[in-house]
Amino acid sequence: MNELRFLTEEYPPYNYTQEGKKKGISIDVLIAAAKSQGVDISFDDIEVQPWARAYRTALSKPNVVLFSTTRTRLREHLFTWVGPLSRTRIVAMAKKSHAIKIHSALDFVQYRIGVIRDDVGEQLMLELGVPREAMQETSLPETLADQLAKERIDIWAYEENVSKWWLKNKGYNTDDFEPVFILSEADLYFAFNKKVDEKLVEQLQLGIDKLRETVGESGVSEYQKIVDRYR
Repeated sequence: MNELRFLTEEYPPYNYTQEGKKKGISIDVLIAAAKSQGVDISFDDIEVQPWARAYRTALSKPNVVLFSTTRTRLREHLFTWVGPLSRTRIVAMAKKSHAIKIHSALDFVQYRIGVIRDDVGEQLMLELGVPREAMQETSLPETLADQLAKERIDIWAYEENVSKWWLKNKGYNTDDFEPVFILSEADLYFAFNKKVDEKLVEQLQLGIDKLRETVGESGVSEYQKIVDRYR
């Protein structure tokens, strides 16, 4: 696994940097799962990039692993998947005070929608038939948190826990916001470029499976202990 490039983004609590240090559920799982298979992966081996750049690199470069990646029907054939890491919910987040009601895809057209370029939120909106012109793209989630709070957009299509983390991190009260539509309920995975050696893919999968199975005196698996650190 040492010959692989591991690419990630600022997507807390799954993967992010804080005071210059890389951390998060997915990063800790990667390092622990690799170690269980006799492979040392360090924080320096993990590159943090804007999502759109990392996503396109993972599609085009044969030695790249991208995480945390939502596994969807449209993406299924694009990568080889290892996981799952965590259950995830992609939602349309809005201010409660606006009392926005979404019953069908047509309802989205009347609103200004913020998305991260090439993120699953944007892809799901396009899949619903929402025109790209109705969406405002950026590569920075903190920008969309500000825009939503300051009413420069009406809806933010993004992962529910991550959007709340960014809103809170920017100093906003998360109780002022609510999901008005569920775009998808899925799982987060490590997404391997299709050309990565199958043995390396299997090695990480075995490591993750071992973390889930290893239970100590506490009765809690090593995987669950990692998750509990970020609650």
